[in-house]
Amino acid sequence: MTQPIFGVIGWKNSGKTTLMANLIGEFTRRGFEVSVIKHAHVNFDIDHPGRDSFKMREAGARQVMLSSPRRFALMREMGDLPEMTLQDLIPHAGPCDLILIEGYKSEAYPKIEIRRDGAVSREPLAAYCPGVVAIASDRPQDETDTLPVFQSDDVGQIVDFIIETVGLQRS
Repeated sequence: MTQPIFGVIGWKNSGKTTLMANLIGEFTRRGFEVSVIKHAHVNFDIDHPGRDSFKMREAGARQVMLSSPRRFALMREMGDLPEMTLQDLIPHAGPCDLILIEGYKSEAYPKIEIRRDGAVSREPLAAYCPGVVAIASDRPQDETDTLPVFQSDDVGQIVDFIIETVGLQRS
């Protein structure tokens, strides 16, 4: 079975990560297991100079997997290969009830757009980004979209909407 997916998009500093963390917390409280895929900037790194795994990657390992009793991580060097697509990444999300995605604006999957004062822009993305099915806003009364609009901190209502939208059921 393919897990349902739902995402959060918005301009820089719109509160995407805050909303994601709140959604994850609420889904978890409701008994759902959630995996996350987050699109990052070109030069991100989760490894640090001096660590064994860093030395192994620097020595030329294409892939390094770290494992402990509490977690594991897989790092893959892409070299000159193209960036993996969202569809390439989904199988790596592991067993879960729902995959939440931050970013991947141009990919066609159901998502909520967050708009907030203090973001780089309040210009709506819904017209340019496929799959936007709702808006989360710090000023919902000002939104003129035909899509459902939620107060950005009304996490319970947003989770209810996501559950209904993707037909989420506990595994």
